[in-house]
Amino acid sequence: MKHTPYDGSSKPFTIGLAQLDPDRWIEPDDQLQHYLSEKKLLLAQARGTVFAAADGTQDAQRELLGILVDYLPAAYPEIYRRDGDSMIVGGEPVPLDGDDPLAVSGSLVQDDLAIMQKTDDGWRLNAAYVAFPSSWSLAEKYGRTMNEIHGPVPGFEHGTRNAELIARMFDNLPPGRFVERFNWAVNVDGALHLPKSKSEGIAAGAIEMTEERTFIRIERQTLRKLPETGALVFTIRIYSDPLTMLRKRPDAAALAASFVEQLRALTLPQAAYKGLVSKRDGLIEALLTIAG
Repeated sequence: MKHTPYDGSSKPFTIGLAQLDPDRWIEPDDQLQHYLSEKKLLLAQARGTVFAAADGTQDAQRELLGILVDYLPAAYPEIYRRDGDSMIVGGEPVPLDGDDPLAVSGSLVQDDLAIMQKTDDGWRLNAAYVAFPSSWSLAEKYGRTMNEIHGPVPGFEHGTRNAELIARMFDNLPPGRFVERFNWAVNVDGALHLPKSKSEGIAAGAIEMTEERTFIRIERQTLRKLPETGALVFTIRIYSDPLTMLRKRPDAAALAASFVEQLRALTLPQAAYKGLVSKRDGLIEALLTIAG
């Protein structure tokens, strides 16, 4: 477990942005080829489900690809090596001259990628390669403004202070500043590609949660502004680990206790949005056995 935002460092339903060292923008690990294989399969079998790009995004797509092609071999020379018109990724060549630069970019990293552009009515999601959505689909969000995307999120509706802060931050983010934030979710399935809806009704019935069948899904988001086109780029990296891994950590008791505190603090609408109405009691019970 690389990231544990349920330790209290990143509370749900807050903006929760933190300054990010540009050297840590992308974080490949020993699961890189597994992620890239799944992405390649999804792109081949269901391209329209995981990739979309509007006219007018080609310059931003090319700029992002150029940045990644420079950044990855410099930051991780043991993994990435440029070889003519290809990038050698863990020994496997990835052609860099595909029709859609954003699809090529997404074929280099474990992260999903999204490009937002400023329009008259706000920042709009105009291009994305999202293979591993966390209980949503690209079709739900593609072409929408940030206000529309955040409409269903409690506390982030249009006109709220959070919505205004996000719009201001997007407008004012300088190209040299990188930020990151985290989300967490709980599932009974550890799959990376998880497009099903997580939202529940507030009266959803309880289900049993065991350590073996409970997966903690962490979403690491980074945000930067491209210096030439001014587009915003989100990276979205998924980590999905069984709850049993939490017990193996030396700080397991403290993490479990903090997780319980966050779960209890959720309002009913917040728990319903995160799909936790049916899971919360069972998850708390499982965590308490770890907290001791």
